[in-house]
Amino acid sequence: MTHNKLKTSRWLDYGSVTAELHWETCPTCQGSGRIRRSEEAQLVAVIPCSDKRLKPSRTKLYVCISVALCLLICFLILFFLFPRSLVLTPVTLQSALVYFTPKTVQMTITNKLNISNQNFVSTHAHDLDLQILFNEIVVGTTKVENVTTVLPRSQKSINVVTSVIIEDEGLVYYCQPSFLRPHTLYMQLQITVKAYYMSHEEQLSLDTFEFIDCGKNTTIPHPIQQFH
Repeated sequence: MTHNKLKTSRWLDYGSVTAELHWETCPTCQGSGRIRRSEEAQLVAVIPCSDKRLKPSRTKLYVCISVALCLLICFLILFFLFPRSLVLTPVTLQSALVYFTPKTVQMTITNKLNISNQNFVSTHAHDLDLQILFNEIVVGTTKVENVTTVLPRSQKSINVVTSVIIEDEGLVYYCQPSFLRPHTLYMQLQITVKAYYMSHEEQLSLDTFEFIDCGKNTTIPHPIQQFH
């Protein structure tokens, strides 16, 4: 008898506001123990603060791992896609072929240049402009629209052929074959080339000088020196 009274009082305290001896039907599920799908978006579940679902384990660890992965991915993207400078360097004078006319000295000069690409993507070099000067006077020019394509993290050599015409009477006499005097001319080279990579265009420039024997053909390569 006592047990039934305790059981009845528990139901009364939970389900009846008026403390009357009758059963109150759940207003949410209407006593069926189920909720209609149409009402799921309108109902709010109340969870006690002591519920373990509110305190998932290793939350800080998962957050730290996610942040570390995001930072690592950003660093890798910046490292591989950050544009690096291209380097244009002189290598050698490959050859110089000399032709004499009554009033001029004509030379066909072949220079070897290097283009270094330190990027992780290919680069396309174009619009090369080379000028050869003697005493600040332009004596030869070369223009090349489509130069070459340099693969990632590599270096490529190119040969540039330039025609030089000397019309100064003193230089023409100086270059005439003779065993009693040298025929060395110091030529200045001004080189510019454009490079396109990663939607970015860069212009490379280079000033060098080389010595040429204008009295005979030169077929043995020798180094080109760069201004500092």
